[in-house]
Amino acid sequence: MTTTGTGATAPSSADVGDMTDAAAVADTVTDHDRGIHGYHQQKQEHLKRLRRIEGQIRGLQRMVDEDVYCIDILTQVSASTKALQSFALQLLEEHLRHCVADAAVKGGDEIDAKVKEATQAIARMMRT
Repeated sequence: MTTTGTGATAPSSADVGDMTDAAAVADTVTDHDRGIHGYHQQKQEHLKRLRRIEGQIRGLQRMVDEDVYCIDILTQVSASTKALQSFALQLLEEHLRHCVADAAVKGGDEIDAKVKEATQAIARMMRT
């Protein structure tokens, strides 16, 4: 091992060959470690989509306020629900690709926790 200017030890070229794959993976710093979530790349598109859904909900309020026929309101409720479900599914996919995949690379208890978390989220989505 060699010491860096900050006092930390860095592996020398001789030590690197001795490192196990597990140790190398454990030392890997990912976007997830930096607090960057799976949806980060599409954040602006997600916000735009949520604003559209928000507009649909406001439309529902207006329809009730204006005494629109109940079946027409139910049709709009269905469309709003589908839009939210579609958004949730996209977010879940990004969670699996980013957060769960990151935990899988690191292994250990973290992967079990992330899989359980994702499974619980799927179960909640299926109940609605």
